[in-house]
Amino acid sequence: MWTPAGRGRWHGRALRLWEAATARRGPPESGPAPTRAAAAAAGTPRSPDGPADRKEKIDMSRFSVENTRNFSIIAHVDHGKSTLADRLLELTGAIDKTKNNKQVLDKLQVERERGITVKAQTASLFYNCEGKQYLLNLIDTPGHVDFSYEVSRSLSACQGVLLVVDANEGIQAQTVANFFLAFEAQLSVIPVINKIDLKNADPERVEKQIEKVFDIPRNECIKISAKLGTNVERVLQAVIERIPPPKVHRKNSLKALVFDSTFDQYRGVIANVALFDGMVSKGDKIVSAHTKKTYEVNEVGVLNPNEQPTHKLYAGQVGYLIAGMKDVTEAQIGDTLYLHKQPVEPLPGFKSAKPMVFAGMYPIDQSEYNNLKSAVEKLTINDSSVTVHRDSSLALGAGWRLGFLGLLHMEVFNQRLEQEYNASVILTTPTVPYKAVLSSAKLIKEYREKEITIINPAQFPDKSKVTEYLEPVVLGTIITPDEYIGKVMMLCQARRAVQKNMMYIDQNRVMLKYLFPLNEIVVDFYDSLKSLSSGYASFDYEDAGYQTAELVKMDILLNGNIVEELVTIVHKDKAHSVGKVICERLKDSLPRQLFEIAIQAAIGSKIIARETVKAYRKNVLAKCYGGDITRKMKLLKRQAEGKKKLRKIGNIEVPKDAFIKVLRTQSDK
Repeated sequence: MWTPAGRGRWHGRALRLWEAATARRGPPESGPAPTRAAAAAAGTPRSPDGPADRKEKIDMSRFSVENTRNFSIIAHVDHGKSTLADRLLELTGAIDKTKNNKQVLDKLQVERERGITVKAQTASLFYNCEGKQYLLNLIDTPGHVDFSYEVSRSLSACQGVLLVVDANEGIQAQTVANFFLAFEAQLSVIPVINKIDLKNADPERVEKQIEKVFDIPRNECIKISAKLGTNVERVLQAVIERIPPPKVHRKNSLKALVFDSTFDQYRGVIANVALFDGMVSKGDKIVSAHTKKTYEVNEVGVLNPNEQPTHKLYAGQVGYLIAGMKDVTEAQIGDTLYLHKQPVEPLPGFKSAKPMVFAGMYPIDQSEYNNLKSAVEKLTINDSSVTVHRDSSLALGAGWRLGFLGLLHMEVFNQRLEQEYNASVILTTPTVPYKAVLSSAKLIKEYREKEITIINPAQFPDKSKVTEYLEPVVLGTIITPDEYIGKVMMLCQARRAVQKNMMYIDQNRVMLKYLFPLNEIVVDFYDSLKSLSSGYASFDYEDAGYQTAELVKMDILLNGNIVEELVTIVHKDKAHSVGKVICERLKDSLPRQLFEIAIQAAIGSKIIARETVKAYRKNVLAKCYGGDITRKMKLLKRQAEGKKKLRKIGNIEVPKDAFIKVLRTQSDK
């Protein structure tokens, strides 16, 4: 209960707290307090997370084009990209130096749990060198092959890269792939050898590898320890000296590239932009070259690494822009933004990502369909490499057929749906896109093309309708210690791979190149490779088109009825083993009935594998305690006739949990 005495106590406590705070701050200084803008222009250090941080605006006109550098960090998985990014943020004062700075730019829960980078993240760093203030725009990129689309998008906003190589592991498969992405984009490459503090580190060996594989002189390599911060200052100096400033024109009208975007439910779409010409400020009217819609800019700023509003963004700079885009389809990645009534030639944008793996996605409960649809739309704006097609299934209801860049990409997408949108889904077995060349003019007219792509196995055309089937192939690069060559080659041959090249990159490491059918590596090849090479081998692949193959459509029958959801496309040589595994799985998953269930795998009319779920049987001989055998035979015969009749009229519905067990990948078994 509130009393005057209670109020007095409250006032006394407030007064004591105020006096203590005043004593800590010290006496007020004479003269007027500096304004926020003046503090920002003077380069006053800001608290990275303080409440004033959101309102204090930086004057970006201080940074001329000559003093701007845009660069990415690229490397193989786990070579220390995010750790180096943390040290660079600390050195430039973007974040305070604490022991808790681990993966600062990895903001997603899935990234922190798995210890990998999934999304490319941007940070603008302010750095003083030889009396000049430089603006360094850093983009930390993923290292896994499934996220190479993120890397290629990030490189479009850069003029140079830091190629990080582990001093212990040396060059690995994704190091090679990422180097060639940067090389094709004609970017300056600065090789950085990380983890020199490790006991088994051998930076001299890695220098030789870099010189042999990438033709970069040894004296250009910078040896660092990102964990301890050793030599990291040299990396920033090399960025300023070796990476050229962007070639842009600030006097031209605005031309900005949207290279990433996220969705905020309160502010709409937040677009990450790289400015190639002109400048943009709050209140400007901008037009999207893709949708031709006009928007008013509500906020512009840089990421430092948190959002930091600015007055303007100028050509050569990288930042974010909020312009009231409310629909997730409005901010197309690769789109060009320009000022209203000042149209420009759109930038080339990006090649659309080519899905390598397709899987069906269905809500566990159909009442959740609309919520899941909204979640998928919002997540695909942030991850534009996912393709979405509507799909439906008799057993699982309405859903989608989603295309991913790989199996890890599929797992991460599923995990993000659960964590960020609280959506639980059923994912079907991943399949790859096959092609069929149609045989007759009538069919070509019906499908409107000679070559059709099949992403759903149920739509696989009959052999009589096609001249040949095509399967996707990839050029795989494997780097392994030479003691495992025999085992690796046997694994590749078992997966129908064809060897293309073999090269020693130093005394004990070999680079193998194989042409793989994509469906042979998509599920469990990487795990098998890691286990037989004790974790030392690394693998990367790139698309290599299509090749002819003897493909067959395998149906799964329950008592003679086809189960559409379990139809699979397999190579003729592997049909028997795959069919046997699916039948065994179904036998373990299906509940027993009062009649026998025959589970069969069939190619056309030929049965290639069979399992039987035995019927529940009542012991009809229990009441016979002796007597003639003909009495027993009569009872058994009557029971068999009843079972036969039940089997004719009995309908088997496969329960949803049985589907989920069977649709899990074969590697789980």
